[in-house]
Amino acid sequence: MCRHLAYLGPPVTLRELLLDPPYSLSRQSWSPRDMRGGGTINADGFGVAWYPGDGPPVRYRRAQPFWSDSTIAELAAVTSSGAVLAAVRSATVGMPVADGAAAPFAEGRWLFSHNGVVRGWPDSMVALAAELPIRDLLTLDAATDSALLWALVRDRLRAGVAPARAVADTVTSVAAAAPGSRLNLLLTDGRTVIATAVGHALSLRATPTSVLLASEPHDDEPGWRQVPDGQLVQATATEVRQRTIAAR
Repeated sequence: MCRHLAYLGPPVTLRELLLDPPYSLSRQSWSPRDMRGGGTINADGFGVAWYPGDGPPVRYRRAQPFWSDSTIAELAAVTSSGAVLAAVRSATVGMPVADGAAAPFAEGRWLFSHNGVVRGWPDSMVALAAELPIRDLLTLDAATDSALLWALVRDRLRAGVAPARAVADTVTSVAAAAPGSRLNLLLTDGRTVIATAVGHALSLRATPTSVLLASEPHDDEPGWRQVPDGQLVQATATEVRQRTIAAR
């Protein structure tokens, strides 16, 4: 499993978001509170991406534990953004530990992360993978379930499918092919974030001007609520909508 978060709202420093809270994503790399049987730590890499104004996102990914990187604390202290996606990784046994295996995955303005596992990998995904262009399979960031999930979502986005539908259709397709999979996804373009809670925890905190979606709350302050299993969230900094992910 992994831990991840997405933030939209007034600009904050990466340090305020990733390091300062008592149960920050940094702490979740070595002491998560809600892994639900998906391992004990998230030490197989991390990534953070942020949007500098209206430009494309900037991304920083490493295959090492979050706590062992000497650059991220300095970078986080001086970098501010109003749109951030970040993750720490716990690699599934047999999958590579490499920079390219760490979320966020990216194309253009899109950023993507997966918290969970695809059951029966890789055999369960053969039929779905066969629907993708061969070039996409040859250029996956890594030979992992998360990278393939990104390729499936991205293929739908390229075809003009609305982001929420692209994510929902991917989740239902994968859940049908690999029952019991944990499919908590995050997708953002820096203006809207799409999230799913399927088989794993997802929490939400919204204010009149911001929204934070995270695998687990990063503090004990009021305002957090758990997203029910089987739900899709579509949010901007000022509006949050939820619905059930319909089965195919």
